Amino acid sequence: MSNKGYSYKSHGTNSSGNHYCARDYGNNSNSYHYSNADGSYYYSNPNGSTYHNNGAGGSTYTSPSGYRHSSGYGSGSSGSSSSSGSSSSGSASSK
Repeated sequence: MSNKGYSYKSHGTNSSGNHYCARDYGNNSNSYHYSNADGSYYYSNPNGSTYHNNGAGGSTYTSPSGYRHSSGYGSGSSGSSSSSGSSSSGSASSK
């Protein structure tokens, strides 16, 4: 464990310029993130929450309890929506 409170499990950049990083916070608490060349990124946090930004103004946050909030996708008049309950988050692709 580093003095930052985590240690790196793995990290790197593929030939398409997409970056990933996986961290171990101890006590079976892990996180990872992808930063893609198209500007999109995805975070899976140690508390179980996730955040995805599509690189074009749309983003979705899902809390550890399953509450989901999206904004910037342009659907509806407000461009945002919220829902509660359990939902599965899509997997991130490093392409």
